[in-house]
Amino acid sequence: MKKVLRILRNLILFFFISTILTVVIYRFIPVYFTPLMVIRSTQQIFKGEKPVWHHSWVSFDKISPHLPMAVIASEDNRFATHNGFDFIEIKKAMKENETRKRKRGASTISQQTAKNVFLWPQSSWMRKGLEVYFTWLIELCWSKERIMEVYLNSIEMGKGIYGAEATAKYKFHTTAAKLTAGQCALIAATLPNPIRFNSAHPSAYILRRQSQILRLMKLVPKFPPVKKAEKK
Repeated sequence: MKKVLRILRNLILFFFISTILTVVIYRFIPVYFTPLMVIRSTQQIFKGEKPVWHHSWVSFDKISPHLPMAVIASEDNRFATHNGFDFIEIKKAMKENETRKRKRGASTISQQTAKNVFLWPQSSWMRKGLEVYFTWLIELCWSKERIMEVYLNSIEMGKGIYGAEATAKYKFHTTAAKLTAGQCALIAATLPNPIRFNSAHPSAYILRRQSQILRLMKLVPKFPPVKKAEKK
């Protein structure tokens, strides 16, 4: 029994030390691959397809300033002010889901980043619990700008396409830095299901979503916030 408890203790210690160390390291170095990228490539191989994996890391200052505004407007209006969890949206979602057939979530950009970088896509109580843990860790160790930088570099934006730079190249034949407000709104509009919806060839539904996001982009607070010294 003592041996089992010792093994269990060592496993728990290993988990906390390794995860905290990884989060700290990712505060400073680019995230070149994620579990989702590996999972998608494996799925393609099992389907008899050639694995497609387009991803290029770019720093936050080389991403169009319209893109963080678009994803905040679309995905997480209170990203700059919450601590990783938007309890206002969670309460709204719980109330709406009492009558909705198709349940809606209230995941923040921080939660999505934690899931994309450290976990797997399939939902379960275990993954949700780990998602809370990693969300808390990145909010503790990373700045909001770093969370956004990792999010925009790691999120799936099409079949085999991950991150802003690859999306700009393969969807709009440009770079992440040169994406227009309209293009950024189209990208944000497809994020709930980037495999089904194509930002390069938007459906009428995606075009309507683009218009809504463009309106919201003018209303949400600027990100990153303008510093007082810059205002002067």
